[in-house]
Amino acid sequence: MSDAATKRATRSRWLLLAPALAVLVFAASGPLLIVLIYSFLTPGDYGGVEWNLSWDAWFSVIMEQDFFTDEIGFADAHLSIFWRSIKLSLMTALLTFIFGFPTAYFIATRPKEKRDIWMLLIIIPFWTNLLIRTFAIMELIRAEGTVNSALLALGIIDEPIQMLFTEFAILLGMAYVYLPLMVLPIYASLERFDFTLVEAGYDLYATRWRVLRKVIFPLAKPGVIAGSILVFVPSLGAYVTPRVLGGGKQLMLGNLIELQFGAGRNWPLGAALSLTLLAIVMVALILYVRAAGNEEVRHG
Repeated sequence: MSDAATKRATRSRWLLLAPALAVLVFAASGPLLIVLIYSFLTPGDYGGVEWNLSWDAWFSVIMEQDFFTDEIGFADAHLSIFWRSIKLSLMTALLTFIFGFPTAYFIATRPKEKRDIWMLLIIIPFWTNLLIRTFAIMELIRAEGTVNSALLALGIIDEPIQMLFTEFAILLGMAYVYLPLMVLPIYASLERFDFTLVEAGYDLYATRWRVLRKVIFPLAKPGVIAGSILVFVPSLGAYVTPRVLGGGKQLMLGNLIELQFGAGRNWPLGAALSLTLLAIVMVALILYVRAAGNEEVRHG
């Protein structure tokens, strides 16, 4: 191909990519740039921002100044919310893995003509609004809900267990909501798995646990990593589930950000917290890319 033809082909490809690039620049990068600019401004008296350059928002993310003594210390409230968000997100990823891996393995070992039915049952919750699913969990665990009513009827407890408006409720709700995001990538890895390798492992007198640990799990690991990221990232920024099941008592990062843009009327701080959340997500994605890259190198 001549140089002129190569240039025309390259120009044509860029013209075809131009609409998508414009959407990425203006619909994605544009709002992010606005948030970045707002994080360096001064909060307005009644919301909004005043165009005075300030680092106070970034300072307030993890530090605070005492109102009476002007002493500077760590913002304990913010740090506890950061810790709760990361802890519950990691626990959600772990809990969805514990239930998601056996589920994906079960579906992958079914006859091919029946796998679609099982996958449909996994995907069906996505057809329902997130708020409705969250209220369904609330109905199960509230003081007069299904779980407490059943335990009282069986005589196992004498009074209702307080499960609603706790970290347990948030963890349960997020695990239920994001479980399909763990099952799908693991199933995608196991679907292509050659199960004759399992039979070979048994022929070599390996136990079930050893076959699972040495044969099945290493080949399913890319799906596990992908599922963990797909669960961890939305869990970290979750708003609806902690708001409904936490009752405003167990704030997470998403709730804290909304509070700053709403009742707190501190838009710069809300913007700085949003970018901090973005930074945490980026770190998680970088770790995922490195882990996935090492996995590809290890398995050729």
